[in-house]
Amino acid sequence: MGSTQWVTEGTWFPDRPNPSMSVGVGWRWTLWEWDERGDMATWFERMAAIPGVRFTGSPGVVREALAEARVRPKVSYGSLTWPSAEGRTSATPASRHVPVEASGTDLVARVWEALELPGGAMDYHFVLQGAVDRLWSGRRSYPDGLELLEVFALLDLELMEAAPQAVSFDTGSVPASFVHVTSVPRLVMLLEREGAFTDALEVARRLARFEQGEDAVDRLSEKIGALAAEATARGAA
Repeated sequence: MGSTQWVTEGTWFPDRPNPSMSVGVGWRWTLWEWDERGDMATWFERMAAIPGVRFTGSPGVVREALAEARVRPKVSYGSLTWPSAEGRTSATPASRHVPVEASGTDLVARVWEALELPGGAMDYHFVLQGAVDRLWSGRRSYPDGLELLEVFALLDLELMEAAPQAVSFDTGSVPASFVHVTSVPRLVMLLEREGAFTDALEVARRLARFEQGEDAVDRLSEKIGALAAEATARGAA
């Protein structure tokens, strides 16, 4: 049985810092692998190459210094494979860059580097979500990680909004169902604990598009309403 034929293509997409903009402020180059049926197995040179993502690159990372930044996949029996120390693997460079034992500042550095490596939208999602979960678990030994937890969770949400396939196994161009996300609810909980109810509500509403977080929207809306009513009553007293 013959294998599926693939070709690599690239194109320039308008770079819109705000996805609602109708006109881009620049352009970015994006690569795909297309099969003979026209189906797209998307991979990107870096997360910043995903159309609609406002993220412009990892702070402090010299991409050219990363060994796998220029790695490109080959096709084997209709699937993309990437070079690895053991030979070839289906795992993208981004998806395998963060060791399971990484923590603290090493974890943060690895995550920023992974976002500069080739991968798929879902790969970047799991890199960011894994970082959020680990930073939360290690918050006592690395309290500064809570600030980065917020950064990574918001990046994950931005990624989801620009590329919903990052959190869906649906094969259609418009996903109808989504996997359970832990990074963004973690941020909602953290903001709520800090008393930033309005910010937490905004994030929860954005998450609700992905069929999760509706309970947080209801809870926070009720809490904000109650606080407003209380403030009004005190003002009238």
